Amino acid sequence: MHVLMLNYEFPPLGGGAGNANYFLFKELQKTGNLKIDLVTSSVSSFRIEKFSANINIHYLDIGKQGNLLYQSNKDLLRYSYKAYFYSKQLMKNSQFDFIHAFFGIPCGYIAYKLRLPFIISLRGSDVPGHNPGFKKIHKLLHYINRKTWRNAKEIIANSEDLKRTALETNFVDHIQVIPNGVDCNLFKPYQQKKSNEDLSLLFVGRLNKVKNIDVIIRTVAELSGVILNIVGDGPEKENLQVLVQSLNITGKVNFLNRRSHEELKDIYNQNDIFLLLSLGEGGSNVVMEAMACGMPAIIMNTGGAENIIKGNGFVLNKLTIEILTEKINYFIKNREEIMKMGKRSRDIAESFSWENTAKQYSKIYNDMVSLTGG
Repeated sequence: MHVLMLNYEFPPLGGGAGNANYFLFKELQKTGNLKIDLVTSSVSSFRIEKFSANINIHYLDIGKQGNLLYQSNKDLLRYSYKAYFYSKQLMKNSQFDFIHAFFGIPCGYIAYKLRLPFIISLRGSDVPGHNPGFKKIHKLLHYINRKTWRNAKEIIANSEDLKRTALETNFVDHIQVIPNGVDCNLFKPYQQKKSNEDLSLLFVGRLNKVKNIDVIIRTVAELSGVILNIVGDGPEKENLQVLVQSLNITGKVNFLNRRSHEELKDIYNQNDIFLLLSLGEGGSNVVMEAMACGMPAIIMNTGGAENIIKGNGFVLNKLTIEILTEKINYFIKNREEIMKMGKRSRDIAESFSWENTAKQYSKIYNDMVSLTGG
């Protein structure tokens, strides 16, 4: 079985989808009858690397500049053009059974134009209506996705919430859900904070408007005995730094930039409460990683929150400074709940695994080969 995979981000480039692809590969490399060629973006020059004996990664030079977490429209256009023609060349030299596209746009559309059977893994921002930050291109998303989704052999969402939003488009009537996993061997609790220290809040992710980091910062400004650590990079970083300065809370907010997985496991363990308050979110890798490290979480009611917050934190249906202050104050006044909820987080995280995620994808791969007669 030979799969052509398209994903415009792969570590060190990109965020959640790139990381998900990486951890999925760590499991799929164990599958004996499977070969994968991934076409992705490079942070520098073109190169081909072996991820494992059965997985090759083709890094295309898209002239990437600036933030590694964020792909500009220019980046996506360059990737789309280069990935299409490079994949056509690969198809001349290799017999692929089908294409697996991460993101409906642009990868799903590229797969559609390549005229091979294909499946799509929806990630969140590629679903019309899921991410309010993409309202300006809502009609374009509808036009491209309608054609692409209806020609896909299978569509996979990474959460029930994303599936519900995708089905509201009426492009298709069937979508599978395969949630992200978490590496509980890498991400695990090992450090307990002292009760007399300030309550430490943690955000990890892209610094853009949809993440509502400004609301978190304004909330921290209203509270005493609280610090905020922000891990990541993005287009809003400078604005957020200016906001911190204007509120005169530079001693309470730390910008830690982007960190590796090895560094992240330590950062999760050094903080108390994880915050992810996005207006739109697919199945978040970082929430699961934080939970695996024994952190309670406060998240918005998106991205399958009902499956991951069960007595181990709070799910907000509405976000205001007052509501967030109330939830954080609960942990300030009830420090013992941090450990109790943290243990519950770890238990929940252990029920998710990349091994299980890979098994579900392997089943779809086998079905695709049977369907296409490969």
